Amino acid sequence: MKYLDEFRDGALARGIAARIRQEVEPNRRYALMEFCGGHTHAICRYGIEDLLPHNVRLIHGPGCPVCVLPSGRLQAAIDLVERERVVLCSYGDLLRVPGAHGDTLLKVKARGADVRMVYSISDALDIARAEPERQVVFFAIGFETTTPPTAVAIWQAQREELGNFSVYCNHVLTPPALRALLGITPPPPVLPSPLAKEKSGTRVQESVDGFIGPAHVSTIIGSQPYAFVAADYRRPLVIAGFEPLDVLQAISMLIRQINAGKAEVENEYTRAVGAEGNRKAQRLMAEVFALRPTFEWRGLGWLPNSALAIRPEFAEWDAEHRFDIPAIRAADHKACACGEVLRGVKRPQDCTVFGTACTPDHPLGSCMVSAEGACAAYYHYGRFRQAAAS
Repeated sequence: MKYLDEFRDGALARGIAARIRQEVEPNRRYALMEFCGGHTHAICRYGIEDLLPHNVRLIHGPGCPVCVLPSGRLQAAIDLVERERVVLCSYGDLLRVPGAHGDTLLKVKARGADVRMVYSISDALDIARAEPERQVVFFAIGFETTTPPTAVAIWQAQREELGNFSVYCNHVLTPPALRALLGITPPPPVLPSPLAKEKSGTRVQESVDGFIGPAHVSTIIGSQPYAFVAADYRRPLVIAGFEPLDVLQAISMLIRQINAGKAEVENEYTRAVGAEGNRKAQRLMAEVFALRPTFEWRGLGWLPNSALAIRPEFAEWDAEHRFDIPAIRAADHKACACGEVLRGVKRPQDCTVFGTACTPDHPLGSCMVSAEGACAAYYHYGRFRQAAAS
């Protein structure tokens, strides 16, 4: 299989789904978490849950960088652009995420701040070159997938002695988030677990039996960093691509492992992911970035060694150092259940404001804004599935 449409073949998808139905044990429930928001959107877009047996539950995880960014970090960027009158460059999703007081970068742009949407960090570098009299700050965000381009830009700015360019670094790491999730979920039972129960319309907290591992992140870090999931927590993990056949095949592989009592890291996405990942990208990241001792995640709290900071050798291009950006502690909107959705404790439709007070046109939380957010996925695709089932 070489072409995209081959991985979206409906007949093949129904065939894999039939095999899954044959393989599941009827008196056992299977709770599988897809870590990545890209998988969540694929699951909702292609109706994958409708192809699965009733005792296979998919739980949506925190693999959405815009979603896990805490309100305080965003508010610090809002304050920066208003206080220092810098040119703040950002990806489109971030412009609409509410900060500490419901403010957004789009709103401060409307008030006169120079906030510009860019498609890559290279665009921000070009702006800094074209406007040497202005301070240009790039709001860097993302998991390991988007970290190498940021490292390249900082490295390039140093070599060009581009003194009016800096980066507000918010890059986070996948393995520590997985470890945190495993630390807050109950251990797997020795005997086959009962079917998940429903009570008053609220899903009971449950164990995660296996993980669908990230796709693009794994092209950078490889499969080896996930070994602890199987070794320390006895959970299987299968790295999967983003197409519907990828996801269904990963689910089938997880169910086989669970039935056999195995816990291994497997790679379904062999056309893009290797065991060691992209070593050149890893070396560049290590040259430019160092681990932060701790970093706040929406929904997961403060996690040790879970994010990156710019090394002192590149401090001149570190916006936190250049502008002395303060740490801000801020709470999310009281009605927003984004944190619980990111932990897999709630589904988007369990939130009392989902689809009413909180919509893509008027988001109260980041999960409704981001293209990888679970609430946005459910709003665009899942709500129609839910209405059809009722």
